[in-house]
Amino acid sequence: MTKKIKDFTLDSNILLLGVTGGIATGKSTVASMLEALGAFTIDFDILARKVVEPGSPAFEEIVQYFGKGIIGPDGSLDRRRLSTIVFQDPQKRKILESFTHQRIVDAFIEQAGKIARTNPEAILQAVIPLLFEVGLEYLVDKTLVVYTPERTQIQRLVKRDKISQKQARQILKAQIPIDEKLRRADFIIYNDRSLEETKKQVIDLWRTLVKIQKGEH
Repeated sequence: MTKKIKDFTLDSNILLLGVTGGIATGKSTVASMLEALGAFTIDFDILARKVVEPGSPAFEEIVQYFGKGIIGPDGSLDRRRLSTIVFQDPQKRKILESFTHQRIVDAFIEQAGKIARTNPEAILQAVIPLLFEVGLEYLVDKTLVVYTPERTQIQRLVKRDKISQKQARQILKAQIPIDEKLRRADFIIYNDRSLEETKKQVIDLWRTLVKIQKGEH
């Protein structure tokens, strides 16, 4: 299916699903459910941490630009402090992305290629929080948005990260509005109801993905 760049899925019949949504909408919950049903997973948050490990080229570039103040006590990047800086300054966010973006994509291509070679009929979900913001739709065949209303996102952020509502709204402003993401999605999971309801939607989605992968849809 996907042979859009570097033929990284070779001649496989792998189906690539881009899983996204707003912050605190429950992407990890939905991704875990899909994984339990049989999906392979590549999490861009994990890739993002790996490409900025101490000693990596991206780490050195980030420290050179932002200063040693963004290094934590353990010698790695203080991700929360760095996030606070870039969420307040769109230009600095773009500069940070210039250090990491292509390296993350390259790591994804490498992992996806390995999965495609050993599991040519796989359904692979790429969990990409900023899929639309950084224009990564070209990497996947279909997109899934995990949705909760903005007020719920704010409540969850305040509770999870122990921040103020003002800070939570500032973080949301740095992303494409969740309602806009809905308009661009191939599939939507509404994660503002019970966990059981979310699971039912995920099972229905999985059945649809299997049909698409087999060419039956």
